[in-house]
Amino acid sequence: MTECLFRERGFGAVSIADIAAALEMSPANVFKHFHSKNALVDAMFLQQIRLLEQKLMPLDASHPPFERLAHLARSLMENHRRDLNDNPYIFEMILMTAKRELACGRYYENVISDLLATIIRDGVSAGIYAQTDIDTSARTALMALTSVLHPALIAHEEVDILATRCRELAELVDCALRYGIAK
Repeated sequence: MTECLFRERGFGAVSIADIAAALEMSPANVFKHFHSKNALVDAMFLQQIRLLEQKLMPLDASHPPFERLAHLARSLMENHRRDLNDNPYIFEMILMTAKRELACGRYYENVISDLLATIIRDGVSAGIYAQTDIDTSARTALMALTSVLHPALIAHEEVDILATRCRELAELVDCALRYGIAK
């Protein structure tokens, strides 16, 4: 119910009193569970990220690492883009809450970094990628993919351009992992 209010009206237009009324409870009861509207949004986004985890269908180790990187980047971009189109207030909520340290942001980074680390680890094991600090490489790969994942950078871009960018960034990450980058 709360999520529907945010999706229909946006973060700024929804008050704790609105949420309490929709849930047929007192504002004090809402505050009992969530100390602020930001905490409520954080919990909502955590749930959305968990749903995303279930929806993602990463390619398995039978596929080359490059294909897996490109597939993951494109799948994430398409999901984010679809969510932005279907829920225009999501962008506003992400921007308004991005200034705060919310658990959902760290959780999202960890989920995607773990997926990337699995691909990198498999690539190293197969002798395709050079030995590397897998966790650092995964976080760096996530940073490289930000331009196809961050709502502010994908909201107004054409999907075919973003798809090309996903592939090009996957190629860049793949080459860096194969040949290393001078430190």
